[in-house]
Amino acid sequence: MQIHIVEKGQTLLSIARLYGVDAEILAFNNDIEFENIAVGTPLAVVTPTQTHTVRRGETLNSISQMYNTPIYDLWKRNLFLNGQDTVFPNQLLYINTERTPRFSFKVGGYAYPFIDPLVLNRTLPLMGALIPFTYGFRPDGTLVQLNDSFLLSRASVYGTYPIMHLSTLTENDVFSTELAERLFADENLQNSLIENVITNIQSKGYRALDVDFEFLGLQNAALYAQFVSKVRDRLAPLTVPVMAALAPKVSGTQRGLLYEGHDYAQLGQAADALLLMTYEWGYTYGPPLAISPLPQVERVIQYAITQIDPSKLFLGISNYGYDFVLPYVKGQSRATSLSTAQAFALAARNNAEIFYDENAQAPFFDYTDELGRAHTVWFEDVRSLSARLELVEKYSLRGALYWNLNRRNNQNLVLLEQELNPIPFDYL
Repeated sequence: MQIHIVEKGQTLLSIARLYGVDAEILAFNNDIEFENIAVGTPLAVVTPTQTHTVRRGETLNSISQMYNTPIYDLWKRNLFLNGQDTVFPNQLLYINTERTPRFSFKVGGYAYPFIDPLVLNRTLPLMGALIPFTYGFRPDGTLVQLNDSFLLSRASVYGTYPIMHLSTLTENDVFSTELAERLFADENLQNSLIENVITNIQSKGYRALDVDFEFLGLQNAALYAQFVSKVRDRLAPLTVPVMAALAPKVSGTQRGLLYEGHDYAQLGQAADALLLMTYEWGYTYGPPLAISPLPQVERVIQYAITQIDPSKLFLGISNYGYDFVLPYVKGQSRATSLSTAQAFALAARNNAEIFYDENAQAPFFDYTDELGRAHTVWFEDVRSLSARLELVEKYSLRGALYWNLNRRNNQNLVLLEQELNPIPFDYL
């Protein structure tokens, strides 16, 4: 895979000719509107070494057998198939490409039930694990059910490892400290919740559990670790491992309700694996910043590995951006979340040039809207995602988990197909 930065006057057709690749596939792989592309846009260019033009009567299965290539590989190399078996006469398929894998670790991601089915089907062949978001629980220990049937059925089709997500997120979409404290104070309530979790895991076919309690405060840090340890002990005989999410801390004395409730060393002992939630430096109500600035992400990793075996750690990867309106006014400003595909389209519509911040290792652009308001957009592209995946390899972490898969980002899928030899999730 090569990365081409669009220059003034270039078109997708001219770039495709430059590299000798199919223009339509180049556009699809990069979520680019065919005749509208911004200067500075990075393009992930995949060079095929073997192609096939579909003939009448052929099926994806027959083509797979013809080239002795698994259908899964054809899905990964031809994202426009959307993980489906349907092909059409005269359709060009990439059978093999010039892959240069640099990484080898586990990769998965979170998804809301309302994910676009096409995005889900396109993504799952490249994801080792899927984590539907989220199961909450009530004060009596019963679960707030999640409409996860479609997600689980598609995960089964693609052989993707399903992980149940349990959180203190309420039906009002806030993490409840009070709910957690009530749970920690009542052993019978803990037992009831755990039994309900086990029943759900067994009835729905989940293979692991991800526990995500946030905004706990220092007074609950030890109690939280004890609860995670208790859950792990109860699930271990069922061969169901337990993961816990960690706020992005850089020291053991970091202040704040979010940070103080997560004791890295204690949770590292309590859980089988842990997720570093290394995103949201740039966030909805904050000033314009990169979502996951590389120096800050790396500082979190460097602290985490002093407290936890790196082979237990998953790195959280942000798969979204924010459109910030200027000037920023604390307490009033609210950024709009957007996908990589939407960011590229927005830059093109406004004739904005995309730049890349070498320190943050993140793309951004500025534009003025129809009301005359200035905007700054920070998002993720193939360069920024590659830089973060390099950290997983650099620090010998367990793998990477994307927050989240709902937002369309074909560049990321190209990156994974081209540069990752994934380790399967036969166990968390």
